[in-house]
Amino acid sequence: MNAKDELAGYRGKVLDSLKRINAKVGDLVRVIKNGKVFEGILIPRSEYGDDEHVVLKLKNGYNVGIRVTSTTQIERIGEGAKPAFTPPLPPKQQEGLPRTVIVSTGGTIASRVDYRTGAVRPALTANDLYSVVPELAEIAQIEAKILFSLFSENITSKHWKQIAEETAGYIQRGVEGVVIAHGTDTMGYTAAALSFALQNLPVPVILVGSQRSADRPSSDAATNLIGAVKAAAYAPFAEVSVAMHADFSDRTILLHKGTKVRKCHTSRRDTFRSVNAEPLAKLELETGEIKMLTKEFNKRDHERKLVLKPNFEDKVALVKFYPGMDSGVIDWYVDSGFKGIVLEGTGLGHVGNFCFDAIRRAIRKDVIVAMTSQCIWGRVNMNVYYQGRDLLAMGVIPLEDMLPETALVKLMWVLGQTSNKDEAKTMLTNNIAGEFSSRTLPEIIGG
Repeated sequence: MNAKDELAGYRGKVLDSLKRINAKVGDLVRVIKNGKVFEGILIPRSEYGDDEHVVLKLKNGYNVGIRVTSTTQIERIGEGAKPAFTPPLPPKQQEGLPRTVIVSTGGTIASRVDYRTGAVRPALTANDLYSVVPELAEIAQIEAKILFSLFSENITSKHWKQIAEETAGYIQRGVEGVVIAHGTDTMGYTAAALSFALQNLPVPVILVGSQRSADRPSSDAATNLIGAVKAAAYAPFAEVSVAMHADFSDRTILLHKGTKVRKCHTSRRDTFRSVNAEPLAKLELETGEIKMLTKEFNKRDHERKLVLKPNFEDKVALVKFYPGMDSGVIDWYVDSGFKGIVLEGTGLGHVGNFCFDAIRRAIRKDVIVAMTSQCIWGRVNMNVYYQGRDLLAMGVIPLEDMLPETALVKLMWVLGQTSNKDEAKTMLTNNIAGEFSSRTLPEIIGG
């Protein structure tokens, strides 16, 4: 550790206090404040932190920040091991188990605490994930690969294409299923993208993430990964799906169809919900039982030949309508050469009439304009009110109960397949990967 990193992130009076006791990052430190004693490893502060706190990693694995005042006592009690992560060796492969692959793209499931900043950063390879969850060796023979190491907000359509091509390569080599470790924030977008790019699947493709990094005591990474690998190896369906916690417990993993799933909570482990559809299946971790929850799924079939269509058009926008919105936003997209716009309208599929001129102009300029709803549950019906009927008459395309983010991805994919506008409109309104539900089931409203 160089001199700059010896007390990285500390400054002001706290830095002076630590220098006086010759403490360095990684040392064992005791802090006494208001009669309470804290002992742990001194870890760096975030470079954006204040100059009033010292941060320790306690024996229980949690970090604690302690505000230093004039009465706070700080002692260096020993030189500790510098914070680091060393994964164990991968477990021995067992012959006769199904062959699966874990492809890591980054995200919290492939992350650990960065002890330079105190933040979480991508750090674990796919092989590391396999190593720290040895139970996987009893489920399948696993090949692991890191494709890239990105937080999911940095993933673009170019990465979707790479993931699709990598996945297709493994499927064509005869694996029983593919697991893709991915950040949760945009996992729904990637799941939709792969649902369109990987057609006629013979085996499952399971996206998996976690809400808490693998080196935290409360991490959901291991249980989610076990569920995903189990599904990839043994599930009866051949679909793109998302595998995440069903509830607060560690007992059940839900498998959601890739075109019907949304992240609904910033931090809960059961953040993912199937919207306007039942989940595909649930997996009981204790028994390994996989129970299908819907009859509408494609069955696993090794005789089926995968069709790869991985191209996407970036010049597509998702525009959320709001009261008083400046319709010039739509004009800007048209003038910037965008080929498609998905509107996230209110209720049954409406926008204010002050946007009508901009929408008419977009359609005259051969921009495909489609309508989804800001509502979570239900479907667009633009025939009910005259505002919706006017939009239909202009040529706005209603997208039933398709999620706005799925609609964006689908239009990007459609325009990546064809430049013919009539053909593109037909593809957009055809149910390709279960993105439309045949009917809205009242019993599943609310999740």
